[in-house]
Amino acid sequence: MEERLQHQKIPKLLFTLAIPSICGQIVTLIYNMVDRMYIGRLPDGALAMAAIGLCVPLTTIITAFNGLFGRGGAPLSSILLGEKKKKEANNILTTSFICLVITSFIITTVVWLFQDPLLYLFGTNQETIQYARDYISIYALGTIFIQLTVGLNYFVNAQGYTRFSMLTVLLGAGLNIILDPLFIYQFNMGVKGAAIATVLSQAVSCLFVIGFFLGKKTILRIQFNRFRIKWSVLKRILMLGSSPFFMSASEGLLTICFNQQLLSFGGSLAVSAMTIMTSMYQFVLLPIEGVASGSQPIISYNYGAKNYQRCKETISLAMKATCSYSLVIVLLMELFPQIFVGIFTSDNELLRLGGWMLRIYILGGCIMGINSTCQQSYNSLGEGKMSFFFAFYRKIILLIPLIFILPMFFENQVLAVVLVEPISDFITTITNYIYFHKIFLLKKLSVNDIEKEYHIIQEV
Repeated sequence: MEERLQHQKIPKLLFTLAIPSICGQIVTLIYNMVDRMYIGRLPDGALAMAAIGLCVPLTTIITAFNGLFGRGGAPLSSILLGEKKKKEANNILTTSFICLVITSFIITTVVWLFQDPLLYLFGTNQETIQYARDYISIYALGTIFIQLTVGLNYFVNAQGYTRFSMLTVLLGAGLNIILDPLFIYQFNMGVKGAAIATVLSQAVSCLFVIGFFLGKKTILRIQFNRFRIKWSVLKRILMLGSSPFFMSASEGLLTICFNQQLLSFGGSLAVSAMTIMTSMYQFVLLPIEGVASGSQPIISYNYGAKNYQRCKETISLAMKATCSYSLVIVLLMELFPQIFVGIFTSDNELLRLGGWMLRIYILGGCIMGINSTCQQSYNSLGEGKMSFFFAFYRKIILLIPLIFILPMFFENQVLAVVLVEPISDFITTITNYIYFHKIFLLKKLSVNDIEKEYHIIQEV
């Protein structure tokens, strides 16, 4: 695999690594949608859907920690493998594994102790509280499986084994699709059944991915004989992982703000529609992240090996691919919004509301391929600070203030809240692209190319 990362032609290599990652992300998308698809068709589906939407901030914050240690550690391990420092790369994996386990137990305890206050903070009301309790109390018990499955999968990808990573996700999603109708309808467990199906599916996926790191294929290994946290290693992981952690955790905060405003202006129905909107946005983002995930080991390994031209070629090709996809999928949603909304509900009022909301909310997604590629490339090159800055800029400086400011100037306040998303997407993507190409790549790669040429001349 190391030979391929260093020498195989970039288009073929990126295609080989990205396709399984894209398939894995699509399967993840189905995984995330299945619960909502079945729940939305219960007799009280609209309220149950709203409750699931109100749980999203909490589930998002839970999964943010696998980004902190998984996406923080995986690029570092790839760079170290490129530098032929396998022992240090194993230290990164081991430290990340320990941290994932510790945070899982802390999160589960906190959620169980403060379940109701957290749910009310996120906008739950008397109509939806019981549904939300039923879901999150069981979901929290599966935190350890979710953390390890997703967190360790980043290290599988970092070695270039994207097919195995895809199989891990496929296994969990397939089980979830089978178990959901069984627990929700056959056992008549409703929202509780959806949560049980998710936890059981993730438990099987977790065992599968841990088995990989105990097997013969893996380059990286968890060092159980040196099972302790190295603080110098943890500091590096946290520095790089802070951006993806913030992006996920702030997504939870952002969802709270959206839900509270929509609950005020449009009631539980508007919150149900927003739950569908966020699922639709995953149609855009997850395949894009699949391309980014496929490009990460190529960029990180070759940066560590000082093959800077291969880094630039990979970034350019990834950006073209993600831009093409995002334009096509957004166009389809603009033309046929009710077909997409209809995946989740047959409620006529929710179909009508969700249809026009989707057309507005999804508009900025047409250029999000650019933004996502820039963000992933910062991390792949070990520059977590810039990735963190643009995540902070989009969500904290633009999105959250606009959610509360824009409705002051519109008669249709639900429209104003939904309009915030495309406005922020366009501003962030344009700013990020200009900086990335005009300043960052020149500083990070072109200067290094010049230095490399200078050292070659000196050796001659």
